[in-house]
Amino acid sequence: MDDDLIDDEELAAPRKSVLPGEGFFVPDSFEEDLEEQEAAEALEGAEVAVVADPDADGLACVALLREVYGEAALVPAGPHDLEEGMEYVAEYGEDGIRAFVCDLCPDKFEYVDEELAALSERASEVRWFDHHQWDDDVAAAVRDAGVELVVGESDEECTADVALRELDHEFPRRFRELAAVTRDHDLWIREDPRSDDLADYSYWSEPEEYVATVLEHGPDLPEDVLAFLEEQRVEKEDLIERAVARAEYEEIGPWTVGVTYGRCSQNEVAEAMREDGADASVIVKPAGSASIRGTDGFELCHEVAGQVNGGGHPKAAGCKPDIYDDMLDYANHWTSRGATTKQVILDAFRNVVPEDYEDEEKDSSADDE
Repeated sequence: MDDDLIDDEELAAPRKSVLPGEGFFVPDSFEEDLEEQEAAEALEGAEVAVVADPDADGLACVALLREVYGEAALVPAGPHDLEEGMEYVAEYGEDGIRAFVCDLCPDKFEYVDEELAALSERASEVRWFDHHQWDDDVAAAVRDAGVELVVGESDEECTADVALRELDHEFPRRFRELAAVTRDHDLWIREDPRSDDLADYSYWSEPEEYVATVLEHGPDLPEDVLAFLEEQRVEKEDLIERAVARAEYEEIGPWTVGVTYGRCSQNEVAEAMREDGADASVIVKPAGSASIRGTDGFELCHEVAGQVNGGGHPKAAGCKPDIYDDMLDYANHWTSRGATTKQVILDAFRNVVPEDYEDEEKDSSADDE
């Protein structure tokens, strides 16, 4: 394939808005080989390792661990490749390594049981910090495997809060502020303007660059970073505007659900839909995944996502419906602007409509007759 066909720098804004980034077109096998090589290099000689989601919350935990231990080899992992991250530490980590898992939650214990057993055998200790919605049986199984698991209240704490509390260390003020501002973004509180800076910087920078910056500066990013963010935001705002313009609204039970499609910053798009009256918002991405955002009027995002191969928090969740069998399905996804994915997720919303609401609707219809 001609590289220019997938080069983000060559794509016009209208096309960039509806197509996935160039990384989407790299075969998983190639990426997995590269990730394994990078993990092996990072773990060589390390006494501490952390498997973490490479978003602002997970990377804040890495910064906290490096403040405590002076080092912590980062093995980035998302919800769908958590087991690979643990497997790399078990295979390439030193005997007796201290192992941490941060900001990640397995849907089922059998997804990680063998890898966790291997990790526990290699490491002197395994500690797991998180704040997602955990199944009680999964949490019990992880603890039975010898892991010190601490899960914070998902609607009150981010994982950085948990790590800050659980690590036996007198942290300087900048780290306490880092956890607070990270929480402001991760729980979608959005009262501190610095939280958007952290979220954007964690997205646009390499994980090691982000960790090094917040390790030194906390949430008060330096001027050169802020200037970089301002440059990036010109395109970001354009993509947000395009996604908001595509938004449609549907009444489902007692809620107004906004749904749109596009490569964009989901929090800002969801906020725009909330201002237009949405109780919940769905942002379907060109890569096939979707973000679900709630409000005080809708706190069941994790339940909706759980029906379509995802999970998360009451007011913020993510998913990727298992509906893509080949590239023709993706081609249809791009040209239809995510029509099938939208329908599958909206059906999931219908499944969480309270029964008493449906009963009230029937009674109201009977009274009208």
